[in-house]
Amino acid sequence: MNILNSEIEQHYYQPKLYNEIINKLTKKGIDINKLSRKDLAAVDEFHVRGAEISRELAKAAKLNNSKLLDIGCGIGGPCRLLAEEFNCTTTGLDLSKEYINTAIALSKLVGLNTSTNFIHGDALNLPFKNNSFNVVWTQHLLVNINNRDKLFREIERVLTNNGTLVYYDVFKKGNKNIRYPLPWAKESKISFIESTSEMDTTLNRLGFMKIVSTDQTQVGIVFFEKLLTRISKHGIPELGLSILMGEYFFEKISNFLNALKEESVILESGVYKKQIIQ
Repeated sequence: MNILNSEIEQHYYQPKLYNEIINKLTKKGIDINKLSRKDLAAVDEFHVRGAEISRELAKAAKLNNSKLLDIGCGIGGPCRLLAEEFNCTTTGLDLSKEYINTAIALSKLVGLNTSTNFIHGDALNLPFKNNSFNVVWTQHLLVNINNRDKLFREIERVLTNNGTLVYYDVFKKGNKNIRYPLPWAKESKISFIESTSEMDTTLNRLGFMKIVSTDQTQVGIVFFEKLLTRISKHGIPELGLSILMGEYFFEKISNFLNALKEESVILESGVYKKQIIQ
């Protein structure tokens, strides 16, 4: 692992994360022996709009019964949702050992350990054979990847012909300065925001065809405004994304919202297809 990847892993490292989540669930009066995936909703998906957007993307891309790889899976929320609601067989990969250990333990607790699998690894060196998955899924991954060409080459390699790439990420718009810290990076040197056109150029060169893209910026702004209003009235919730973001939670969210409003970044989701090789 190179120095940069070590810095990114450190940014996301949360010691004893699983125990912290379990303790907070117990304080809320939830019986851990009867835990369901919905009980984890407040903390389970580390991206804007959480399970709501994951469900929307899965329906739009028609992912039912897919064999799916989630790169940058966090603590496994999307993998569990896709397994339970869309009958997918899911594999999650993440750079953070703490996230992977937590994902494995939580899937076992909610009875989804047979349909979910989690592996500690590097997105630029995927530990899978060629043509292993018919769907690759990424959410807020690209912002931490400097070598996009290597990432997309690895995705192309592990996808079957006519396989689907689903993405949901933050992209640069214009040349305005972006204030840090942000949810994915405490400083600019571990943040790699590119434009959608740069991504499209790379993917087209590798044989991918864009099927659809959707600007998610405005719904993201509404999401953050509602979140910050709740925080101002009730404080930061004990069980929520603050557990994953660590210190400067409020500042990270506020900076992200301002960047969206100022149009220095946008949120976008979409689907590409790996073209069939004749």
